Amino acid sequence: MSDKNSVLELTGINETAPGRSEQRATRMVFFMAGFATAAWAALVPFAKYNTGVSDGTLGLLLLCLGGGALVAMPLTGMLTARFGCRRVMVISVLIFSAILPLLAVTSDARLLALALLLFGIGVGTTDCAMNVQAIIVEKASPRPLMSGFHGFYSVGGIAGAGTMSGMMSLGLSATAASLATTIIVLLLLTLCVRGFLTYANPQEGPAFAVPHGIVLLLGAVCFIVFLAEGAVLDWSAVYLTEYRGLSEARGGLGFACFAATMTLGRLTGDRIVARLGQQRVVFTGALVAAAGILLTVWGGSWELALVGYALVGMGCANIVPVMFSAIGRQTAMPQVLAVPAVTTLGYMGVLAGPASIGGIAHHSNLAVAFIVVAIAMLAVAAVSKLIRV
Repeated sequence: MSDKNSVLELTGINETAPGRSEQRATRMVFFMAGFATAAWAALVPFAKYNTGVSDGTLGLLLLCLGGGALVAMPLTGMLTARFGCRRVMVISVLIFSAILPLLAVTSDARLLALALLLFGIGVGTTDCAMNVQAIIVEKASPRPLMSGFHGFYSVGGIAGAGTMSGMMSLGLSATAASLATTIIVLLLLTLCVRGFLTYANPQEGPAFAVPHGIVLLLGAVCFIVFLAEGAVLDWSAVYLTEYRGLSEARGGLGFACFAATMTLGRLTGDRIVARLGQQRVVFTGALVAAAGILLTVWGGSWELALVGYALVGMGCANIVPVMFSAIGRQTAMPQVLAVPAVTTLGYMGVLAGPASIGGIAHHSNLAVAFIVVAIAMLAVAAVSKLIRV
């Protein structure tokens, strides 16, 4: 019995085993999710201007996006089990694609809150469903694929930010640029929809369950890594400008270095995981990320800080993909419950990271806050040997 057929027999699914077409479609949906999320990031200043809200109110509005994603993620496993990955992902991609242009034109704060909630539901559902498909597709393959899938999310983010900035630099309005972005996403969806799986792992047990055992550990690791990523995304520019003397115009270099090495690390990560093994990748990656954070704090110059942020991206790159691969092998919880649980815990890290860093910095300073994140990454290294699935 082939590996592909054994995957389907073990899950009780009577379908053709996923192959190259499904692999390409999985990469494409990761790309689309990153592309749309980055496009929204470029629209944030316009949303603030159109609604006339304060920074504090904008922060509350942004929580609507995260709230929508957190509401959707626990439901996605049940939905994919019942309707299949294809139906769920098509509907969720259509939702965030339709909402994106509205984010550029909405002038009422309450309507913006509703639009962000729906956008978050679309993105959150897509994030969870595409990982359900990614696990099934990888299990049917003789080699690791998960890092490459997640790498295409990073590539999509770079492409989305560059496309939006490029179109607006050429004179297109934010509305026109967001409409063009939506058209691009819909065209990509049309090209790859046949590769979306018409099934997912069948529902086993209750629709919801509290993560436990190895699943709780996998989720905790994702929480910490996403917390570190959120810290770099939201606080690296502040640290470089206030502590290392860079101009505000160059403050984004820290995240650029982080994103570049993370993307490169994920695109080459499947071969690295195949050669070194998953536990060693997690252990080494966590140590490299912790070292990078400490270098930004203790390096003493902005040049060393940039090297530090690059190391953080390199170290974090393949930890989360390894966690999702491990979900596909663990037996403590059904996959249909485990994927939403881990995805939700990880996303909570994205939301909690910036606020936690700000709270620690308020009571001490930003350098201390980054050191706390480095200690958390060392904890990931310490527990890496427990990830044996």
